Amino acid sequence: MGRLTVLIAAVVMNMIVIERVIASEENTSSTTQKADKDMIEKGAYLAKMGDCVACHTISDGQEFGGGLAFITPFGTMYSTNISSDKDHGIGHYSYEDFYAALHDGIAPKGNLYPAMPYTSYRLLTDDDTRALYAFFMNTKPVQQKNKDNDVGFPFNIRMGLKGWNLLNLESGIFQPVPDKSEAWNKGNYIVNALGHCGECHTPRGTLFAMDESKQFEGAMIEGYEASNITPTELNRQAWTAMDLEQLLRTGYSRKGTVFGGMYPVVYHSLSHLTAEDMAAVTTYLLDTDSAVNEVVEPAALTFNGHDEAAPGYGLYNAYCAGCHGVDGEGKPNISPAMAGNSTLDQAEPINTVAVLLNGVGDQRYSQTQSFYAMPGYRNEMDKQQLTDLINYLQKTWTTQKGELTQEKINMIISKVEDSLPDAAH
Repeated sequence: MGRLTVLIAAVVMNMIVIERVIASEENTSSTTQKADKDMIEKGAYLAKMGDCVACHTISDGQEFGGGLAFITPFGTMYSTNISSDKDHGIGHYSYEDFYAALHDGIAPKGNLYPAMPYTSYRLLTDDDTRALYAFFMNTKPVQQKNKDNDVGFPFNIRMGLKGWNLLNLESGIFQPVPDKSEAWNKGNYIVNALGHCGECHTPRGTLFAMDESKQFEGAMIEGYEASNITPTELNRQAWTAMDLEQLLRTGYSRKGTVFGGMYPVVYHSLSHLTAEDMAAVTTYLLDTDSAVNEVVEPAALTFNGHDEAAPGYGLYNAYCAGCHGVDGEGKPNISPAMAGNSTLDQAEPINTVAVLLNGVGDQRYSQTQSFYAMPGYRNEMDKQQLTDLINYLQKTWTTQKGELTQEKINMIISKVEDSLPDAAH
């Protein structure tokens, strides 16, 4: 009887231990699943912040399927499939493969072209890189083959990119600036690492590397200028944190609208930022911790009155007033105001010329936020008319003198035309 009691007790103890092990495993599994879910959700947000959809999705294709063309001085490059598909995407990547691609521009099949902004992504922290990896390994697989790049010799030899990396890659460690606030440093990280804003807004040298001595001073991209977004220029134009937030969230503020390549960036990326992250971005761009959020109505901005004797007056009424208003007041969900418009307020009005030549496509952000398309006038206005109209716009609604010569406008037109893809000329 004593042995039986001991045996029963042993069985009961074993059952208790097994139940505890099972319960422990279930708790561990539940915790792991939650951690994985949290990591994937974090990665999804970071992918939006990094604007991955805009570059790796064609207009009629599935998200992350690749195939978007990038016109460069060296030929046409196509973004790749970065879905979880194991045949055409990156589903077969290990974390080490993924890290090397984002930080060093090296994929399992060889070096990547710097059209992929690994020169900025290399500043990503390991935690953020792991979150992005978790997200991309769980995206919907897209069975879409990658396109071959149309790049001529010698740029089609990827081995040469190793030399490019040696010459142009800076340290891959993000370093906060000690005497700046936490918000400023966070904005610095978002703008320069995940947002990779410098890749478009910083001019490039002969080797197609960003010229860091001219960070954010503006660069030509396919017929438009990615504007000068230095704190000096933004503050000269009296941008406020509210102006920037409205523009980056909705594509429109009292300072004008976005156009060209900035439209998909706002739509797919910047409009999704949390309030905290957006505040950090505006703090960094304006280089101030004092959020200036006062509302300034366009009518209170520069309007110097109409000079009816000016040659541009009739041109404005004929081509512009119908949408932008007789006094440049603009129309909600149709066209921006002239007063306070940052595109006009440039000593070298590259984008004013570009917009008048090429027009702007319609932009739809939501059921309540959209803007009509603006036609281009390259076949309707001669160069003297362009000069007269731009001078009139600047004299009437900006602090610029509006004394541009036709020779200067011709130089700007050449700059715009030279940056267009060949098919657009």
